[in-house]
Amino acid sequence: MAPRPVPSLRLLAAWDDTDLLAALPAGHEGAFAEIYRRYGLLLLEQASRKTGSREAAEEIVQDIFTALWQRREHAASIQKLPEYLGTAVKFRVINLIKNRYTHDDYAAYCRTLVTEADRRTENELAATDLAGALHAGLTHLPSHTREIFQLSRFEHQTVPEIAGRLKLTPKAVEYHITRALKLLRVSLKDFLVVLLVISCLIS
Repeated sequence: MAPRPVPSLRLLAAWDDTDLLAALPAGHEGAFAEIYRRYGLLLLEQASRKTGSREAAEEIVQDIFTALWQRREHAASIQKLPEYLGTAVKFRVINLIKNRYTHDDYAAYCRTLVTEADRRTENELAATDLAGALHAGLTHLPSHTREIFQLSRFEHQTVPEIAGRLKLTPKAVEYHITRALKLLRVSLKDFLVVLLVISCLIS
């Protein structure tokens, strides 16, 4: 299927959410501004109700829109923008509660947030966030280690194949893969803790 073309210029308020999202990968600042105008206040009110703090709510909304812009190349894959943004608020409120309250309070609060209707959107959001977290983690790996890890995990090459391609010993390849996994485990730790709790609560 051919990619959806960026909509022709017309009054931004008349664009539907799909058109706005389709324009983001090209860096269309007007489309981004319209999304913020359309949903920013709603998200702020939602976050304020859940946190009881206007200041915390403003930080949450700012983080959500910053992440949306930074990952705009994936924006066209979002199916339902209001649900996606609403679930993003929930994820960030959960992070706030996790840091503010005891484990029991945190678990009880999560149960009040997660419903059957949220599962698909939360899974999509988690996948997007994980991809972003993984990409950020990879950028911090030493270049040689990153190359070997990508050949192993993304191109599915075997240790002997990588060793032959890069003129290394199999033992050296295994060392770099183990090193990459250890470093990524550290960089993804905070994200995976939240994701694990969410997965347990909605399963």
